[in-house]
Amino acid sequence: MNAIHLVKRAVSSLSQTPPTSQDIAVVAQVLNVAEFAVWSDMQFRDQRHSIVVLRRFDVLVPGAVTAERAAALLHDVGKNISGLGFFLRVIATVVGPRGQRFIAYHDHERLGAELLDPISDPRTVALVGGLVDDEISVLLKAADDI
Repeated sequence: MNAIHLVKRAVSSLSQTPPTSQDIAVVAQVLNVAEFAVWSDMQFRDQRHSIVVLRRFDVLVPGAVTAERAAALLHDVGKNISGLGFFLRVIATVVGPRGQRFIAYHDHERLGAELLDPISDPRTVALVGGLVDDEISVLLKAADDI
């Protein structure tokens, strides 16, 4: 992850404003009921970020299937497990995986995949968990590189 990405992400993460009702309606059209509940538990900053990633992903992959679009929305869902807020996430990014919560933050792909495994399409789980290396996974990472 490059420094420019980290700075842009940090600046956009300062606000805890919830997504708009229009954005939430789009999310509800993509995710199943259980996935939407998990997404709704994410911090507002992560919800807004996921919507931006979905928009970018939709441009990069206009024919993406629902499971792939769901992965765009849920790609950071594992970060919620760490329980870190904005400032602790910045520190965790700088110091690395030290201590249980920082380790969980850095291991968010695996944790997100485990969380989604019983409720999501296997394709969504594989993309969120970083378990595939194909064109879609590369484009999903590109959409996340804000």
